[in-house]
Amino acid sequence: MELENLHQHLRNLVTLEKTDAPVISCYLNFENGVAGYRVFMNERVALLRRSFSGNMRRYFEEALGRIETYLATEWLESAKGVAVFARGGDKPFFLPMQFRVPLPNWIAVDDVPNVYHLVELKDTYHRYVVVLTNEENARIFEVNLGTITEQIWKERPELRERVDRGWTREHYQHHRREQTEQFIKEKIKIADRLMSQGGHTHLILAGEPRMVSRLQHALPKHLAAKVVDIVAATPRDNISDIVAATISAFVEREEVESQTMVDRLQREVSTNGLAAVGTVESHNALRWGQADVLVLAKAYEPEAGWACLVCGAMGAEGKKPAACPECGEKKICDANVKEEMVRLAEKNGCKVEIVSHSDVLMMLGGVGCLLRYRMQS
Repeated sequence: MELENLHQHLRNLVTLEKTDAPVISCYLNFENGVAGYRVFMNERVALLRRSFSGNMRRYFEEALGRIETYLATEWLESAKGVAVFARGGDKPFFLPMQFRVPLPNWIAVDDVPNVYHLVELKDTYHRYVVVLTNEENARIFEVNLGTITEQIWKERPELRERVDRGWTREHYQHHRREQTEQFIKEKIKIADRLMSQGGHTHLILAGEPRMVSRLQHALPKHLAAKVVDIVAATPRDNISDIVAATISAFVEREEVESQTMVDRLQREVSTNGLAAVGTVESHNALRWGQADVLVLAKAYEPEAGWACLVCGAMGAEGKKPAACPECGEKKICDANVKEEMVRLAEKNGCKVEIVSHSDVLMMLGGVGCLLRYRMQS
């Protein structure tokens, strides 16, 4: 699964029209194979079955059957996380995805797909470029949602020992240094082209410390600014282990960037700038298209809310009203506030930043938005 495909799948999910049949959103952790999710899934399915009857039960079984068939026949051993969205009824829908990074065990049945965990995965892992180098060769590759999706090998030109053929040792060593410098320049050129073509903003250097140090010092300023970490590795290391190490380093860097976004949100709030915080204000900013970035604490769990099916108004506090306070219509339904905000952000092309730990953000209500323009009073 590549980031571009995930973007398109998310777009399809958040724009999926409602029908009488519910959507099963099924996320499973495959790090330990079938044993890692089967008990959870059996218990969750048994509970859900007891909550449906009539047509709803039939729709549920239709969707569940497709999910079970897929898991039994299409699972790839390299997958660590699987997300499957399924709907039965007159307008069936089925969308499976497999990832080489983990997902939680989580199943929900709702009118619309629940996409929070996909958005969190996209924010946490997205993509970056790695330059893996040693004395003899270099491997330059793109890691996309935990998977190598493009790679380029560059081998060092052979340098035969010529000391015994008339070269002095000093001449040989000078020639070797020149060849190394040229080799580094070529690697930088390839990495620069790959990052430029893919629009990458993060670069990780990996390999033998001496070569990595020389490479880092030779980077032009625009590439040096994109280096987010350095990972030690030897030619004997398995490439999958090296990728895992770079993923870990990248996730740590992503959390640092998330904290920076919280700092920016707090600064905008303190200076009466372009920010909205709290559930109601953040939802309104998303609903009216004012939000540029949705900043969401992983621990944010608002109370159950309601939504108006006519005008889109939403409430997150208190009991569900008999009629919408904004338009007066009585078509009011229950709503998952957190999911609704993430869905609106994806619909509007608003960046979502999910923060693992932030006391500051939780004090602001667990959620906030950086705005494109000031909200009207």
